[in-house]
Amino acid sequence: MVEKLKGFLCRFYIGLIILFLYAPILVLVALSFNNSRSRVTWGGFTLQWYGKLFSNGQIMEALVTTLVLATVSALIATVIGVLGALGIHAMRQKNYQIMMICTNIPLLNADIVTGIALMLWFVHFIPLGFGSVLLAHITFNIPYVILSVMPKIRQMNVSLYEAARDLGANAVYAFFKVILPQLASGIVAGFFMAFTMSMDDFVITYFTKGAGVNTLSTMIYGEIRKGIKPEMYALSTMIFVFVFVVLLAANYWPAKKVEIQKTAGYEA
Repeated sequence: MVEKLKGFLCRFYIGLIILFLYAPILVLVALSFNNSRSRVTWGGFTLQWYGKLFSNGQIMEALVTTLVLATVSALIATVIGVLGALGIHAMRQKNYQIMMICTNIPLLNADIVTGIALMLWFVHFIPLGFGSVLLAHITFNIPYVILSVMPKIRQMNVSLYEAARDLGANAVYAFFKVILPQLASGIVAGFFMAFTMSMDDFVITYFTKGAGVNTLSTMIYGEIRKGIKPEMYALSTMIFVFVFVVLLAANYWPAKKVEIQKTAGYEA
């Protein structure tokens, strides 16, 4: 009886946490189909906000800017982060610890401090605009990539690289054919982490963007006083559905692959 009660309380507690996390998102999804602009009155089911979304030039421009910024900054940060992680791993123990501390500081530092510091730095060298935002996003994305790749480097089998070199492969060829495949999962995780952080960022973008540059986060912040447009509910719903589908595919495909391999093994 006690065990059943504990099991029920555990499931109830987890259910409350999930409800607390996803109830606001479900409300957002419902509002994207609401025929009324009011957030408290249901005006019937409609798809008009999805249609108006793609005809709203301001939102589309902010969306394109956000996606381009996130993709480019994540790619550049991934390249720098992978090379940086390899360099840090090759250091002596004392220098390694110092560099890991330096890598963790931007993650623990408040975003507003980082944003103001980058703004003060940029205004002395380059005009604030898309370029300054891109540099800022690359800067705060690099630590996420390093920390994502570093565990894979520690698990890497160095003997394979040495064997490739002994068999006549040059350093570049061995790097791309031996090292990178072993780090692939960490690199992909670091890229998506950097992409997500760039998409999600507001504070640093707000301080470094300058006039004429808007991402989704800064545009929504500017519309709070006037009221958020229902088209933003539709866009947020589409982003949520896209992420949900990607996560389902990422978790389903490896499991399906393992199942196929087991089935093939049994048949053999």
